[in-house]
Amino acid sequence: MKNTQDRNSAQDAASTDGPTKTSTLSPDGIDRRNFLSCMAWAGTGLLWTISGGVPTSKLFAATDTDSRNMRASSFNFVQISDSHIGFNKAANQDVTGTLKLAISKINRIPLPDAPDLLLHTGDITQSSKPAEFDTAQQIIQTARAGATFYVPGEHDTASDDDVLYRERFGKGTIGNGWYSFTHKGVHFIGLNNVLQIDAMGRLGVDQLAWLKQDLASLSASTPIVIFAHIPLWMVYPDWGWGTQDGAEALSYLKRFGSVTVLNGHIHQVVQKVEGNVAFHTAASTAFPQPAPGAAPSAGPMVVPAGKLQSVLGVSKVNFIARHSHLAIVDSSLAVKA
Repeated sequence: MKNTQDRNSAQDAASTDGPTKTSTLSPDGIDRRNFLSCMAWAGTGLLWTISGGVPTSKLFAATDTDSRNMRASSFNFVQISDSHIGFNKAANQDVTGTLKLAISKINRIPLPDAPDLLLHTGDITQSSKPAEFDTAQQIIQTARAGATFYVPGEHDTASDDDVLYRERFGKGTIGNGWYSFTHKGVHFIGLNNVLQIDAMGRLGVDQLAWLKQDLASLSASTPIVIFAHIPLWMVYPDWGWGTQDGAEALSYLKRFGSVTVLNGHIHQVVQKVEGNVAFHTAASTAFPQPAPGAAPSAGPMVVPAGKLQSVLGVSKVNFIARHSHLAIVDSSLAVKA
């Protein structure tokens, strides 16, 4: 994305549809005052764009101009995360059903906006059992996307050092499951940051060295999409919501004009723009978690049954080649679009 001096949360960027808001950020970069209201916006879906280096947002309801821009785009891709197949506690006793609902929502995206790619940002399963991987694979492969790519979550790797995950979803990857590819001019990098110390995400020396080398040959004008399970930025360190050596990885990206970082793990939408980098965490398809610091600890959050779908969701990303930026639409499973 084009360079901007706005180092505030993306939620607080001036919107073309409303007045500018003054942000009061905590040291971890999150605007506590506006967090819950922004979560409510995400429930209906938000379209984020970068225009002249300034992030703006609109509710998920395309104007004629928006539609023309969508049609002129090079391609779309979608992100889902944290399906937790095998989970059966009170927060959601039918995670298979909500994953199917997410895939159905993806399959209703009409041509010509149907996604080229589907990215799953980890915690595909609850306990990395063969039957859980089987179920997830059978459902996800019904998505009408050109290709599907995965990165592991800690629930996919904890029981067997990611052996089964790599057999199912990590063939051809490097080291403990990292890799990159280029699609229509956009360079995608899938990272494994669930090598944990004291609950914090970690990339490790080998992966960082590979990442630096992978980026070295690319032009600074190449749009970059990084996707990993745990946020690369420090969303809330007290709950382990961050990557211990993420700052090192992000330092390699400073010369690029367009960088988007997609993560899962925290089961809610949080967005932030810092310099040339737009950070975005996705809602889960399984169950929500509390807002940072809003509960004694992180974990599955029970909501009234009728509201569950409104806090689960899918992210659709639109690459507009002419402007070299990404527009992200968050849409809850309760929205029929």
